[in-house]
Amino acid sequence: DAVKRAIQIGAVAIVSGGLDDADLRDILGFDLGVAITGSERIGLTLIVTEGFGEIAMAERTHRLLTSHSGREASVNGTTQIRAGVMRPEIVIPLAADSASPESDNRATEGLLETNTPVRVIRDPYFGLIGRVADLPSEPQILGSESRARVLTVTSADGETVVVPRANIEIISE
Repeated sequence: DAVKRAIQIGAVAIVSGGLDDADLRDILGFDLGVAITGSERIGLTLIVTEGFGEIAMAERTHRLLTSHSGREASVNGTTQIRAGVMRPEIVIPLAADSASPESDNRATEGLLETNTPVRVIRDPYFGLIGRVADLPSEPQILGSESRARVLTVTSADGETVVVPRANIEIISE
């Protein structure tokens, strides 16, 4: 309903943390495939920063975007997840004398250590955001009876879960 209302009032883009795939199907009128997307003509550009499902936008992304609230921006929703990966873009021109914010290079370097911010990308904890609390070195037996290297993630509300390392992605704060 929010997307349809945004189209009615003339919004040119919506940026959201997550989106239910059934809602997207309703908006488009068909299931979206895995080829190049972003050329669908629905009246606005839709950028989903985190993925499908009920997922909050990463706090760092939200802070960055809201710090530029009211400024002109250019958006490109083109996405391709196969060979030749393309990601959506939001470009906000900055004044020439703007200082670029310092960044924490840990996430871009891919260093996984205690306190690294991560998001779980598989069920049953899909979308959970937290920090690495423990990185046991030995593989552990999972519920499926397979063995895998795991880590412990603690969310902001104190929930602690153990997940295979392959089921997380490192995120920026």
